[in-house]
Amino acid sequence: MARKTVGELSLELQQKEPDTRDPIELEREIHKDYEDQILKAVEQGKKDFYGDFFIVVVTKKERLMQNVLRNFFLARETCPSPEYDQTVYHYHRSDEHVEFIWVLPSKDTCKLFKDNVLEIADSEKGLRNFILRDAAGDLLMLSKKLNGEIKDAIVTRKRKII
Repeated sequence: MARKTVGELSLELQQKEPDTRDPIELEREIHKDYEDQILKAVEQGKKDFYGDFFIVVVTKKERLMQNVLRNFFLARETCPSPEYDQTVYHYHRSDEHVEFIWVLPSKDTCKLFKDNVLEIADSEKGLRNFILRDAAGDLLMLSKKLNGEIKDAIVTRKRKII
């Protein structure tokens, strides 16, 4: 039996009524292999980098299939600047610990949260705080600090090689 393409599945899903509207169940389905992908990125980062490093998860919508979201997991040596649809983790090699740094949703979601800051449900306040910290420039400053950059300078401090 031939497997269906992502486009065929996307079209079918657009045309049928969803099996569930429970956001928790939908979230579980979307992220069922998320943790495994984080661990794969950590293993790749351990091979590629000597010290601590960062795992960046970028979420992208398919251009022609708006109901298809894909996560891309990347290991990198430096902390990225904050961007929409991005989640950042810091891997600490000394104790083999993965620390969650921030998450930023889509541009539209950020705008919606900022426009309705007082009406945000308690369960969404963590996300709201990241959105507001990004708008204030705090996440960019955190990124620079984690990279050893000097405030308002073009030059960075040299990384320690252990």
